[in-house]
Amino acid sequence: MNKTGYSPVDYMYREAVEEAISRKQYGRIFYFDENELLESADGIVIKMEENTSGWYLQLDNGLHIKLHRIITLFGRPGPAYDEYDAYSIRCGECSAEQ
Repeated sequence: MNKTGYSPVDYMYREAVEEAISRKQYGRIFYFDENELLESADGIVIKMEENTSGWYLQLDNGLHIKLHRIITLFGRPGPAYDEYDAYSIRCGECSAEQ
């Protein structure tokens, strides 16, 4: 998968975002940024929209996050959770070899 490109997102994740928007839920989102670094942001998701490069969330602080790069949304696993989990296991394996 091209991490900087777009990956389709299961509808259940879009439903979770829509629920958070309707409840005006405040919380923390962990995600991979454009450089594949782990980032987090606190805020309220005010909008979700799709364009040619995929689905994006907009937070009340103006930040835009690619939906398919979200690890957790307010404590719930997101589309990139499995990738993050595999990454953390690989890092542990590297440490064990040294």
